Amino acid sequence: MILAKTNYSFEKRQRELEKKRKQEEKRLRKLEGKGASDEDEAEAELPDSSPATGDDSGTAA
Repeated sequence: MILAKTNYSFEKRQRELEKKRKQEEKRLRKLEGKGASDEDEAEAELPDSSPATGDDSGTAA
C-alpha cells in the first residue's frame, strides 16, 4: 500500500494565510481600541473641568 505524500508547500501556504488573517484582525482591534480610548479621554477631560469649577465656588462661599 502506497501512502500519498504530504504537500508541505500547501500546508505552509495555509499557515501563512492564517497568520496574515490573525495579524489583520489584531490590527483592526488595535485601531478600534485607540478610537475608543481617544473618546474616553475626551469625555474624561470634561468631568475634570466641572469639579474644578465646583471646588473654586465651594472655597469662595
